[in-house]
Amino acid sequence: MALRNAILATLLDGESSGYDLAKTFDGSIANFWMAAPQQLYRELERMEADGLVEARLVEQAKRPNKRVFQLTPAGVDALRAFAAQEAKPSAIRDDLLVQVQAVDIVEPDLVSGHLVERLAIARERLQRFEQLRDRLLDGREEDSFLHTATRIGPYLTLRRGITFERENIEWFAWAIRVLDARGPACD
Repeated sequence: MALRNAILATLLDGESSGYDLAKTFDGSIANFWMAAPQQLYRELERMEADGLVEARLVEQAKRPNKRVFQLTPAGVDALRAFAAQEAKPSAIRDDLLVQVQAVDIVEPDLVSGHLVERLAIARERLQRFEQLRDRLLDGREEDSFLHTATRIGPYLTLRRGITFERENIEWFAWAIRVLDARGPACD
């Protein structure tokens, strides 16, 4: 999936500045797509040149002016075409798993330390995703929200992110226990 498709999908919720898009990617889109702010700004420029988004200048009194972007009809069509395509299965590509694969030739404490760091990150992400879920639900039961909300796509992807981070937490904790139980590396 190209970054542009993730941006187009995010702009379904309305116009946004590059800064606000970056915050959205860091908060709610991070459960399925990661992008640095510089990547977002470069892609927005290309998308504007391709006619998928249009920008307007918002003058601000006490801050620098900003550009806000919105989907064009061509952008909606491009997103619709992407959404209609068969999705390719995802694959795990994770440096940490390569390190875990090689744990038998290094000090297990080194790899265990990396796992501890990632466990903390997963817990932080899960907390952030659960807070976002609570804001989206706004006191409603999930079934009620899913039957009455105008847009449910963001909730569905958020729910996937929550499930993903819960599984990560479970696996990281398990792998740490296994390495701790084995003790120092054997030569």
